[in-house]
Amino acid sequence: MTEEHKKRESKRPPEPEINKASEAEILDTNSNESLSAELEKVRAQSQEYFEGWQRERADFANYKKRIERDQIQMAQIVNGNIIKKYLVVMDDLERALKARPTEGEGAKWAEGIDLIYRKFQNILENENVKRIPADAAEFDPNLHEAISHEDSPDHESGQVIEVLQQGYMIGDRVLRPALVRVAK
Repeated sequence: MTEEHKKRESKRPPEPEINKASEAEILDTNSNESLSAELEKVRAQSQEYFEGWQRERADFANYKKRIERDQIQMAQIVNGNIIKKYLVVMDDLERALKARPTEGEGAKWAEGIDLIYRKFQNILENENVKRIPADAAEFDPNLHEAISHEDSPDHESGQVIEVLQQGYMIGDRVLRPALVRVAK
């Protein structure tokens, strides 16, 4: 550069420092505002993800409970279907014990049948199988199946006169309704 250029450059007034400071403040303010806006955006997105995660976790817990409940119910259905097949044997044992001999060799045989019957009852109780109360009970179409309606001076209307075939439940589910005669 020539001397003249240098003189001209040196004659220029220096830039005010206030403008430089203002520019820095403006840049800082803009930077802070953009960072704050970005931070709020990230916080909102984080909250959205967290809430979504909580919903999915609750959905999974509900799914797990539903599957467990369905498995228990399925096991009860399978057990109930198997047990229903053996209830016929229980009926036969009851009929045999009603006509049991009281003397001689037949009495010893009846004791053996009674023992088998009690063991069979214990097995059913262990499987949560219960008899449906029916003797002299009020007729309930959910638990009883009426074979006949008869006049009976000893019973009130709608009361069970006689149980022809015992009914059974497993838990809250009816395996087999009791076959009954009902008073008119």
